[in-house]
Amino acid sequence: MSDRINLFSQKNGGIDGLIATEKWLAEKIDSKLIELVKVRVSQLNGCAYCLHMHRQAALELGETEDRLLLLSAWRESRLYSAQERAALAWAETLTLIAETHAPDEAYDAVNRFFTNEELIALSIGIAIINAWNRLAIGFRLQHKADRKQTV
Repeated sequence: MSDRINLFSQKNGGIDGLIATEKWLAEKIDSKLIELVKVRVSQLNGCAYCLHMHRQAALELGETEDRLLLLSAWRESRLYSAQERAALAWAETLTLIAETHAPDEAYDAVNRFFTNEELIALSIGIAIINAWNRLAIGFRLQHKADRKQTV
């Protein structure tokens, strides 16, 4: 794997803007829920860096190993609340927007559990983790477990 730019070693207003948005988001929506969403979106996008980071963050917030392990099969598990299911479905539909086109059913389901402000924050959170996934994959950021591995 070739070396690529280290995003965090460069002074960049765009990265600063993403970080500022993350800080804003933390004040607008439940942290445990948004970490669950970030893990799910990172699974869909195949982003090892973000999967590692957000799994750790979720565990620190009290998330369980079982719920994280079964997250890719959330529809088949009873471990997730109706609100979490709606948020996960919305996260999937926005992440796969070219395929889904955000159907009314997904919007109606998530809209039942969140205020307008919360739904906008959730949607921005989904957009932000998609942006981070694309940057981390594109620049081949390595998660801590990868850096520990000796080849």
